[in-house]
Amino acid sequence: MEASVASSFADRIARAEEIALSPLATRSYPAARQVPERECGLRTPFQRDRDRIVHSKAFRRLKHKTQVFVAPEGDHYRTRLTHTLEATQVSRTVARALRLNEDLLEAIGLGHDLGHPAFGHIGEEVLDRCGRERFGRGFRHNEHSLRVVDVLEGLNLSTPVRDGILRHSSGTGEPATLEGKIVRLVDRIAYINHDIDDALRAGVIVSADLPSREIEVLGDSGPRRIDRLVHDLVEHSERAGDVLQGDEVGGAMLALRSFMFQRVYMGDTARQEHARIERVMRGLFDWFCEHPDELPESVPDASLAERVTDYIAGMTDRFATRAWTERAVPQGFAV
Repeated sequence: MEASVASSFADRIARAEEIALSPLATRSYPAARQVPERECGLRTPFQRDRDRIVHSKAFRRLKHKTQVFVAPEGDHYRTRLTHTLEATQVSRTVARALRLNEDLLEAIGLGHDLGHPAFGHIGEEVLDRCGRERFGRGFRHNEHSLRVVDVLEGLNLSTPVRDGILRHSSGTGEPATLEGKIVRLVDRIAYINHDIDDALRAGVIVSADLPSREIEVLGDSGPRRIDRLVHDLVEHSERAGDVLQGDEVGGAMLALRSFMFQRVYMGDTARQEHARIERVMRGLFDWFCEHPDELPESVPDASLAERVTDYIAGMTDRFATRAWTERAVPQGFAV
């Protein structure tokens, strides 16, 4: 039987995008990949990228990686996986309102934190210091996310998705697409607001601690703040033909982000965990540098620095804690 749907799928999608998408949107075809491959007859290239990310081992591990709070007492705290899903969902809302390519944006959003290590911001800091001190090379989770999809998982993603994953963090230049720019900005919108929610739940801050001027501008609850931020982003972006926030709302968000870094991400409660996280991450890093025979098989021709970093960055919080305990705690004291 002739595969009429599959044979005409790409042409049909391309025609539909010319009608439905903004002239500024990234088109799904043709797909540029490091290794050329035949297109799927039922999915766009960006849908395939999304599926490859969701089915990867690195994506599954996100559910056991810390967002902010390490081993919290409660089932409702965010993890790296729930952050990824929330950021992607909000990003798709923005993309649809601006008539941009939702498939591309979804793939970038779902893949942007694949390379994030255990223990949140502090875990990344420790791994960065360890790498610089021993090997003269640091660690940035966005760069490692690209290594995950390119080398460790071998997903052969399309160029716009790879660009969006790499450039979702500051210091790497602007993303090449508007879809990538949305993920970069909405990543902040999502984590600032859901991390406020978690910090309030944990008792690290109370509502009265939140900066009053910024709360007056953005709203007194997470849903109101996200709604305000998204509407502001969409309206200013539509007028500018770029991804932009208004000065008042954008400034309030940056001020709220600074507050979160001072009081939550790097605040007293986080610093109390810092010593424990440093002990675990540095202990594992030094151990595997001295005992490379215990490292699993890696990619061909990988250096010791790459092998150690790949292994530790891929660990979940509980796996890292268990691996350190097995090596550092005398067996008679192990629980």
